[in-house]
Amino acid sequence: MAHLQAKPIVSKVVCYVIQDGHLLVFTHDEVPIEVAGVQVPAGSIEPGESPEAAAVREVLEETGLRTTVAEFLGRERYDISPARNEVAVRHFFRLTVDSPMETTARWTAGDPAPSAGGTWPPRWTCWWLPVENGHVLAAGLGARLGSMYP
Repeated sequence: MAHLQAKPIVSKVVCYVIQDGHLLVFTHDEVPIEVAGVQVPAGSIEPGESPEAAAVREVLEETGLRTTVAEFLGRERYDISPARNEVAVRHFFRLTVDSPMETTARWTAGDPAPSAGGTWPPRWTCWWLPVENGHVLAAGLGARLGSMYP
């Protein structure tokens, strides 16, 4: 029997940026959708950083949009294995954009310092998904989406 080691616990944020009934999402330009799926801005909380500050920073880094935290939606644990040997403790937030834009907009963005490595820098296309279609989010990113609609 193999010796089981505890997986590292990593604190993360997941950001639901909502505007006019639409959710800010992105799909990777150079990674097949079957691999990366549809995602929302998310990432690691830096040492000494509050989860709220991390949420605002991640959205800005990953999409170029300035946002404000509107609501904390809760925490969930997500075992990322086998992709990475870690368990993410995800802090979910609803955010609003500081400068509203058309929900038909699409733009290219990327993260200058991706925590998982990979293509440098990775590029993706940001767009607005009707929130009722949020069930398409990858890797458990939609876990707290329903909490906004009791």
